[in-house]
Amino acid sequence: MRIARRVADLPPYLFAEIDRKKALKEAEGVDVISLGIGDPDLPTPQRIIDAMATAITDPKNHQYPAYAGSRPYRAACAEWMRRRFGVQFDPDAEVLALIGSKEGIAHLFPAFVDPGDYTLVPGVGYPVYTTGGVLVGGKTQYMPMNEENDWLADFESTPEDVLSRAKMMFISYPNNPAAVAAPVEYFDRAIAFAKKHDLLLVHDNAYSEIGFDGYLPPSIMERPGARDVAIELFSCSKSYNMTGWRIAFACGNAEAIKTLGTVKSNIDSGAFTAVQDAAIEAMLGPQDDVAEMRAVYQRRRDQVLAALETIGLSARPSAGTIYVWARIPKGYTSAEYAGLVLDKAGVVVPAGSAYGPDGEGYIRISLATPDDRLAEALQRMADSL
Repeated sequence: MRIARRVADLPPYLFAEIDRKKALKEAEGVDVISLGIGDPDLPTPQRIIDAMATAITDPKNHQYPAYAGSRPYRAACAEWMRRRFGVQFDPDAEVLALIGSKEGIAHLFPAFVDPGDYTLVPGVGYPVYTTGGVLVGGKTQYMPMNEENDWLADFESTPEDVLSRAKMMFISYPNNPAAVAAPVEYFDRAIAFAKKHDLLLVHDNAYSEIGFDGYLPPSIMERPGARDVAIELFSCSKSYNMTGWRIAFACGNAEAIKTLGTVKSNIDSGAFTAVQDAAIEAMLGPQDDVAEMRAVYQRRRDQVLAALETIGLSARPSAGTIYVWARIPKGYTSAEYAGLVLDKAGVVVPAGSAYGPDGEGYIRISLATPDDRLAEALQRMADSL
């Protein structure tokens, strides 16, 4: 058979590759501890599970769901945005249900990018920002980011010939993998830049509820003019420990939401309505469990930071997300060092270069690991490296 070039050109998906390497090591009899994938080890709050148990017995939820999401779910998303950020959205025109934010990101490319068009992508970021473009024949322009510019993607350095063929720009703060926050002034510059160059600005706010040391991440939709050019993606995955439930939403510019919805309606049949009902409880019910989750991750972040010097690594304190972004010792590439950690310590950590060209020289450490296994992984690294 002849495989489509767009698939043949795809690099191995980062997290699938992590699973493969872990399985190979386990086949050798090694007790592997993964600090790789950001999949919360904490359970979904019971109040959400109870809401799902009720919803799944309702016969109306056994039929095809509405493509855009149920009206109650979209209304709940709009209400969550009002409560959390003080911004108002029309549930019928400015909110769209997603089967996880990854799906929404991937479907933005056929909605907005033609073959040969550019997408501006952070120099380190979620891999789907890049692979989504490959799948539609688009091109990627990486926006430089590093410690010197506080890991703020430098869109203003984009060459004019690229900008003339660019359609879309991604940013994401708190940032995965660099675990930094962005000042609201940065959002204002990004909005002005998108207006000037007729770009759809996409803010991936998957870690909106996970800020540390009293920091509560903002929404770009709070900023003046954002609704003219931007959409924002939110997910229940990390905020409510619902990664396997696959439920999220997009909100913002009505034309962009409609266009994304057009693609989705031709490809998928929407999120299971019972899951949407459970997500309503997640967003509009008591939020005490979110604060407790945040405290657990902050404690684990501090545990990792305290151990890094012994291991020979360094990192700035994470402002949010469930990661620590650590600089590796000189003399190794990121991939070489990640391989060394797996071989010597039996611990999986992703190479920073897998997140983009500016990730070289770093590894990402996930905090979504039970306390005892995290402590053991850190001790193994300290003993063997």
